[in-house]
Amino acid sequence: MKGRQAGWGSAVLDRFQNPTQVLATGFGSVVLIGTVLLTLPIATTSGESAGWVSAVFTATSAVCVTGLVVVDTGAYWSTFGEGVIAALVQVGGFGIMMMATLFTMLVSGRMGLRVRLMAQAQTSTVSVADARRVLRKVVIFSLVSEAVIASILTGRLMIGYGESFGDALYHGVFHAISAFNNAGFSLWPDSLMGFVTDPWICLTIAGAVILGGLGVPVVFELLRSWRRPGHWSVLTRVTVVGTVLLLAGGTLLFLMTEWRNPGTMGALDDSDKLLASFFTAVMPRSSGFNAIDLSQMEPSSWLATDILMFIGAGSAGTGGGIKVTTLGLLAFVIWAEMRGETQVNIGHRRLTESAQRQAVVISALGVVLVAVATYVLLVVTPHSLDQVLFEAVSAFSTTGLTTGITADVPPAAHLMLVVLMFIGRIGPLTLGSALALKERTRRYELPEERVIVG
Repeated sequence: MKGRQAGWGSAVLDRFQNPTQVLATGFGSVVLIGTVLLTLPIATTSGESAGWVSAVFTATSAVCVTGLVVVDTGAYWSTFGEGVIAALVQVGGFGIMMMATLFTMLVSGRMGLRVRLMAQAQTSTVSVADARRVLRKVVIFSLVSEAVIASILTGRLMIGYGESFGDALYHGVFHAISAFNNAGFSLWPDSLMGFVTDPWICLTIAGAVILGGLGVPVVFELLRSWRRPGHWSVLTRVTVVGTVLLLAGGTLLFLMTEWRNPGTMGALDDSDKLLASFFTAVMPRSSGFNAIDLSQMEPSSWLATDILMFIGAGSAGTGGGIKVTTLGLLAFVIWAEMRGETQVNIGHRRLTESAQRQAVVISALGVVLVAVATYVLLVVTPHSLDQVLFEAVSAFSTTGLTTGITADVPPAAHLMLVVLMFIGRIGPLTLGSALALKERTRRYELPEERVIVG
């Protein structure tokens, strides 16, 4: 049995020596196919071919499950075009979860037997050799989740808004796929602003975003041992605690800053303000829906949203950003350093030095990418720093939220955002996996030298 596992792991590793190439090639190919389909005259309501910039932007946004748009999705694209977008979102979401799970298993396969068993327990992978069964569970979990979400939305749209069964089902399925995969595409021109006081719609969409953003390993472990948090792995513990803290903190911040803002929540009842604040705190996890007018938010709320978007969702989830897990690891590293401890411990586990380095590298590269993109957007657009920073962070984190300037920027800015979405989608996942897979043991050590830091 062990030999068969090792043989499978070796064969897969030989094929996937460079995770970046595999994922970039796969996502790039799907983007290309989606672009070609969206340029067909049948893809638009006018019957005219969409421009290449609009098509490639929309295809990239869909495959990278971002949600940024340069045209009104429901008005510009035909039923065929909307179907292509939904399919691209579905393929992108499946690809992210499957590749993330596969990379987790590959990383486990490079370890010794004892460490491998520990890694399996902590990542909730069933077996290193049983990739098909794990990936099958991912597909089933995704489809069942989307079916439940679509059923709730369909029923609510029929009962509460008088839509016919066909229209309600169409809207329900489209938004279920978009929400679970953290895409944020909406068929309504104002996204979900028309449902800001409807808990059935808002909480269902928010729940789908959270579920998709947690990640399959975390969700599977919660389903198995939700009553025994003391038995949770480090991954699940950090992801769940980090998610709860970010959602609670974000809700409180938006309540305080937007409570009296007439352009956002000022006219709502107290209970509706709480609902709108919670929804607004959930969406920066990497989904581009909005229930209030983001262009009218206070600058402090924009900054808070920037931070939440940059952090993003959980590892192996459909969301983007540097990941909640990365932030959690950095927090423990900082705490240990401040206390003068030589090792970083989380619960009853010691964090490896390689994991610490990976968290620092991913975070630092994210900051650099956002900074460079923000500078470029400032040069090629007439918009202010806070607006282009919001746009850059949204694209990098594949969130899809916008202050309303996406459609107004020149083609050069659109192409910059396309590149940022693509890098932001494949970057953190493949970088972390590549660093782990390329880890080597040095057979010698150089003399140590103290360097002044800070």
